[in-house]
Amino acid sequence: MTAHPISETVASLMPRAKAELAELVAFQSVADPAQFPKSECEAAANWVADALRAGDFQDVALLDTPDGTQSVYGFLPGPAGAPTVLLYAHYDVQPPLDESAWLSPPFELTERDGRWFGRGAADCKGGFIMHLLALRALKANGGVPVSVKVIAEGSEEQGTGGLERYAEAHPDLLAADTIVIGDTGNFRVGLPTVTATLRGMTMLRVTLDTLEGNLHSGQFGGAAPDALAAMIHLLASLRAEDGTTTVDGLVTDADWEGLQYPEAEFRTDAKVLDGVELIGTGTVADRIWARPAVTVIGIDCPPVVGATPSLQATARAQVSLRVPPGQDAAEATQLLTAHLKAHAPWGARVVVEQVGQGQPFRADISSPAYTSMAQAMETAYPGEKMQSSGMGGSIPLCNTLATLYPEAEILLIGLSEPEAQIHAVNESVSPEELERLSVAEALFLRNYAESKRA
Repeated sequence: MTAHPISETVASLMPRAKAELAELVAFQSVADPAQFPKSECEAAANWVADALRAGDFQDVALLDTPDGTQSVYGFLPGPAGAPTVLLYAHYDVQPPLDESAWLSPPFELTERDGRWFGRGAADCKGGFIMHLLALRALKANGGVPVSVKVIAEGSEEQGTGGLERYAEAHPDLLAADTIVIGDTGNFRVGLPTVTATLRGMTMLRVTLDTLEGNLHSGQFGGAAPDALAAMIHLLASLRAEDGTTTVDGLVTDADWEGLQYPEAEFRTDAKVLDGVELIGTGTVADRIWARPAVTVIGIDCPPVVGATPSLQATARAQVSLRVPPGQDAAEATQLLTAHLKAHAPWGARVVVEQVGQGQPFRADISSPAYTSMAQAMETAYPGEKMQSSGMGGSIPLCNTLATLYPEAEILLIGLSEPEAQIHAVNESVSPEELERLSVAEALFLRNYAESKRA
């Protein structure tokens, strides 16, 4: 079978894509100045802006968003009367966690076992490179048939809502006929997938105070209330014995209809240790796409090394709650807040702060743009048809865009398949997926333009 010219062009561009992804991964662009210098994010933003300018984008700008970060915008005009497509990615990344657990430096793109490893390689610096590849391939094969807006967010991983608030204040900026969010992923490597739903998210920080100061555990232990023990007790109330999320008043029994996730396959993807049970009830798809899930993502407590025999006067934890489509994130925030206050033991003083929040999202996969994407994916992935799945993660911007532009079609694709291990150590991207999805996006833009002319 003769290769498609777009496929041939993308294949020829892959060495350049790898070099550029290595440059972008090298920026330690964690959007939290308490962990990494803000200058790292600013340098990454400038790199993205320079890449857009080099691609003939106009009106390239670094947008100062209300949360103190920068999003990068650019506009590439298409033929007269052509539709406008917004391409989204984010250049900020999760912190690397335990750098000693990485098999190669987290901010140094490293090829191993046929994959490219590095923080952000899949989530979502690779997504930005995917957009560049698709546009370059089109330019080399007759030109880009649509007008293109690109927005690269600078704080998606923090959930602080900077770009959402900026878009609301400048509603014309991101207006488009169709929006491609390049921040999800295929169900598995080689199976082209669009994401039909996203869980929303709320993030709370809870602090418990029980004593005026730390005390000797031998002298006071057994009667004086220990804040760390109180926190452990409180956090345990968020799950039933089988691991099901149990937030007072929160619905936790919804079912997923559609593509299923075999339990054995999930155990392999999640790298669950032998003999360790999965948590919750229902199908795996029910649990990760259709139901809420609470996670304690951090606790402030004394480390084991250097610990002293003391009762802790104060304890603090950060709790994330994933909110499925059909539930309201603001209501879930209220329920979780009330639960934390009601279940703190021994009269411990409780302070709950909201850190971040985003609504869940459900796409209309029957829309015409999805037909164009299905055709494109069949060409990019010979022998495979496009599938639709849910995704347990959150992209708060989706609902903002859906509200601002109710007529726009929103498609979600990306590089974060299970082997990518996003948000974990040893994150990686499959170069084959990067190549095929870049082909798919390029063909989608061409198909979509033709459908609008028809």
